[in-house]
Amino acid sequence: MNTVIFRTIAPIIVAIMLVFSVYVCLRGHNEPGGGFIGGLIAALAIVVLGISSSAAEARRALHFDPLSIAGAGVLLAGLSGLLSIFNGNPFMTSIWLYLNIGGSIVPFSTPMVFDIGVYFVVFGTIASITLALESENGEEL
Repeated sequence: MNTVIFRTIAPIIVAIMLVFSVYVCLRGHNEPGGGFIGGLIAALAIVVLGISSSAAEARRALHFDPLSIAGAGVLLAGLSGLLSIFNGNPFMTSIWLYLNIGGSIVPFSTPMVFDIGVYFVVFGTIASITLALESENGEEL
């Protein structure tokens, strides 16, 4: 799309979508949402950015190769499961840590770390595929 209105409003749409994707990812273990849906929303934000400008511009905005982001997500998700082995429990057993931050208790858990890993895997994979499909013939993948 080459309209001035879409190119002008796209960065605002992308910012809102990215913030919403993080919200959906972080609330998703016990409520609707999670890493998969959050990653899809974030990848769609990059697609919107790629449509409004170009796939090369969207790749420059990411600062990292999308497949590297997916690989880091696989590593993070795997490490969240290995933490329970070091605790003497079976693989992928939940570990909860309650942090006192600013006068309130914030629960931190390995399922949340796993969801963040899934978020990165889905985001990196879908962003890589869609940016490859959006790229023009002479553009570097």
